[in-house]
Amino acid sequence: MFVFIAFFFAAARLHGQAPTNALPTLAPPYGEIPPTFWEQQGTTVFVGGITLMALAVLILWKLFQPRPAVILPPEIVAREALTKLLRQPEDGRLLSEVSQILRRYVIAAFELPSGEFTTAEFSAALATGKNISPELSQAIPDFLRECDTQKFAPVVQSSAFSRPGPPEGETPNRLPPMNAAARALALVDLAERRREQMPAAT
Repeated sequence: MFVFIAFFFAAARLHGQAPTNALPTLAPPYGEIPPTFWEQQGTTVFVGGITLMALAVLILWKLFQPRPAVILPPEIVAREALTKLLRQPEDGRLLSEVSQILRRYVIAAFELPSGEFTTAEFSAALATGKNISPELSQAIPDFLRECDTQKFAPVVQSSAFSRPGPPEGETPNRLPPMNAAARALALVDLAERRREQMPAAT
């Protein structure tokens, strides 16, 4: 009897636990997880970013790079400089500037040795220049010597043993103006006509 009762309770317990031990119903599996944006496009974004940075650096370098100096022909430089001096009062400073402009032009135009020359030395260099015409080799030194004479022309001073000086308030007597800037421009024109006849220019 006792055995029967024990068997009955054991069977009831097993019957009650059977539904509990049953496996629950599983949800259907998820699909395969797709790759992320960075997994798909990471390499492209990285290469594109490096390319944009390099392009920006190149643009900035071009913008801030110093521009090459524009080298103007010697005749243009000389004409512009002499034209500015046409209406200025003709004094020693202007005559010196006109002389220097003309010397620099002749040296550059006819490829003479550069340097600081006296008028006599410059005249000798012109005489040996192979592309300079006899007319120029004579006219340019004559003009430079005239500029030197005008620069250092003595001012007439009044004294007991000389002519009376100019009236008070007037400029002391000097040599008459030589229109140095205009004459230098004419010499540049004459030199340019000579250059047009040179074989190298042709």
